[in-house]
Amino acid sequence: MKASDLFIKALENEGVEYIFGIPGEENLDMLDSLRGSKIKLILTRHEQGAGFMAATYGRLTGKPGVCMATLGPGATNFTTPAAYAQLGAMPMMMITGQKPIKKSKQGRFQIVDIVELMKPITKYTKQIVDGNNIPSLVREAFRLSMEERPGAVHLELPEDIAADKNCDDRIFEVVGHRRPDADEPTIKIAAKMIENAKMPLLLIGAGANRKRSSKALTQFIEKTGIPFFNTQLGKGVVDERHPKFMGTAALSANDFLHCAINRADLIINVGHDVVEKPPFIMEENGAKVIHVNFFPAEVDQVYFPQQNIVGDIAVSVQKLTRHVKDKSNWDLSYFARVKDEVESHLSKYSKDKRFPILPQRLVHIVREELPEDGIVTLDNGVYKIWFARNYKCYQPNTLILDNALATMGAGLPSGMLAKLINPDKKVVTVCGDGGFMMNSQELETAVRLGLNMVVIILNDNAYGMIKWKQEGLGFDNFGLDYKNPDFVKYAESYGAIGHRPESDDDFKNILNKCLKENGVHVIDLAVDYSLNHSILNILLKEKTCIL
Repeated sequence: MKASDLFIKALENEGVEYIFGIPGEENLDMLDSLRGSKIKLILTRHEQGAGFMAATYGRLTGKPGVCMATLGPGATNFTTPAAYAQLGAMPMMMITGQKPIKKSKQGRFQIVDIVELMKPITKYTKQIVDGNNIPSLVREAFRLSMEERPGAVHLELPEDIAADKNCDDRIFEVVGHRRPDADEPTIKIAAKMIENAKMPLLLIGAGANRKRSSKALTQFIEKTGIPFFNTQLGKGVVDERHPKFMGTAALSANDFLHCAINRADLIINVGHDVVEKPPFIMEENGAKVIHVNFFPAEVDQVYFPQQNIVGDIAVSVQKLTRHVKDKSNWDLSYFARVKDEVESHLSKYSKDKRFPILPQRLVHIVREELPEDGIVTLDNGVYKIWFARNYKCYQPNTLILDNALATMGAGLPSGMLAKLINPDKKVVTVCGDGGFMMNSQELETAVRLGLNMVVIILNDNAYGMIKWKQEGLGFDNFGLDYKNPDFVKYAESYGAIGHRPESDDDFKNILNKCLKENGVHVIDLAVDYSLNHSILNILLKEKTCIL
């Protein structure tokens, strides 16, 4: 059997649906083998777009998304998506080509040691030197990619190995595994810590974003009555309309929510690890922390929990629910007051109809217009803070953002992938003008795929988040302003449909219309970030906690 055919057969065996990417001449054998496969090739306009789509596929399905590139510059363009998947715990496999390794007449032309380059940003990277090793290497890569903590893997297939026609056709069976459970003594110690606390608080992070964990956490909250908050990557794990929901930790400190965090004497931390921006900072003699995750806590100067519950998160939470019975020591009344203050603060400006639009108003309109299962994907910018704080998620994976690598350029590819695998759901991508332009060429891919989605570009002609930080730190305004193209004409040049609202009501009507119509709709929306400085910087500098 030809090695490239064997590779595709191994991917089919893993249940791969799509390969995203841009093949080069070193991938032509793979491309020919893919031609007869049930796996669909999604041709993108840049390897970054392919990598972000593959990573988002992993995030939304729990199975590795697969992307392909050629050698040299094609492969190096995968490094940012690799880091994105690795830090964000998204299972993803990258396949790259390489010049022949047995005999080549091209010297060192285009050759970069991609395997060595990938080592710091993947869980596993390997060059295939024998076609007969393909099935075992693919199986091992998939296994490691999905194993907790999930992440990126990479296989390099040289041109001459791919063309080898003398391979055995053996394929390894996909064998799953059951995650181990935490032992009873550990659960009992944690339960006693919760019962002995005076003001326990529950934190939900990205690792808890599993269907069973979501159900288990909801049951825990309803039985115990312990209030909860989440990290940005933990949004929607539990319905945020729940009366015990305190809010999302969008800032590291001194936001209104941190009034509750600072007062808690015990934080039950479910599914969060130090890769995501810390929602609280541990201090000596401060609140105790129970770490509940698939893996032990990585000790850091800001995170050193007193108790580890290691094992399947859903089972651990179910056991805690059964064991926590004595609530006589708790006083949760202060948390209720903070919740009222947070709700009051977040609703401010949500009905302010000035134009250019305020980000708080934008979030309010998008939440009003989208159904419960509608999906919003974000690029990276200051608006991400507003969505994290103000946008309530009713279901898991309905607000897709990055709070680990926090890269720009991922919003549009993530939205495209979300729509591709959820064709019946409404999908809105929100990008800053800077982030949008980093992978804007993928509009052509979205149009070619026939996706029905809405892209909102927040236009302020600047790198707005860095300007906010620049002003907050007392620096002069310098080096962060630019000029944008006409986004309506730009969208139309790709075959998308462009819109430019001229008022608040105009935007709301256009968004409503776009969500009902087919096609790729691009809304060039003027945004007013001036209140970022008067609101967010005050929160960062001053203690805002109510007494």
